[in-house]
Order: sequence, then C-alpha cells, then structure tokens
Amino acid sequence: QVQLVESGGGLVQAGGSLRLSCADSGRTFSNYAMAWFRQAPGKEREFVGAISWSGASTNYADSVKGRFTISRDNDKNTVYLQMNSLKPEDTAVYYCAARPFAIAQQRERYNSWGQGTQVTVSS
Repeated sequence: QVQLVESGGGLVQAGGSLRLSCADSGRTFSNYAMAWFRQAPGKEREFVGAISWSGASTNYADSVKGRFTISRDNDKNTVYLQMNSLKPEDTAVYYCAARPFAIAQQRERYNSWGQGTQVTVSS
C-alpha cells in the first residue's frame, strides 16, 4: 500500500514561499497520480493540484494557478508542492493523496492520504 507522510509546513508571511514534501514509503509510487488538497477551518477539503504518474501532466485549482507548482521525483518516492506568493487565504492543513495512474479532482477518488501538514500565512 501507499503510505504518505507530508512535511514542510509552517508559518510564513504573505508574499513568501514554502515548499511541501510528501514521501511515500511504498514500492509503487511511480504508478500513482499524486495530488494535494487543503482544508481550512470551517471549510470543506478542497483540491489544490495534481500530477500524473509520469509527471508530464499537471492540474491546478484556479485559486492557486500561477502561484503553486507540483512536481515529483519518482526515484525518491516524493512529490512536492512549491507555493509562491502566499496569501492569508492559503492558510490550511495540506494533505497529500494518491490514486492509481489517472489524476482526479474529487476527494473520493483518492484512496491513500497523508496525515496533513499545517501551513499558516500571516498578513
């Protein structure tokens, strides 16, 4: 099974940058599409971005397009979320998720999840 662990969260000022990492302890990482979701207090968990198993295709939510970049290193079993020009509204717990091959935006289509990492953006 895919086992995901997020890291890299923390406190950053508005306009700053942060890079999140998601490490997989499993042996089939390269065959999985990976995604990032986030959940702010009082809000439902929402899609942030996804990347195909090969890394050739990416998809982003409109709210982060142009600011966030998702990438992966299959040799290291790790997916990254580079977050630039951070805004206070980006404050949330960020979750890494995985599903076989094809990317998706719906939470229910991902069968593996990390525990989440807190990102706080101050004004």
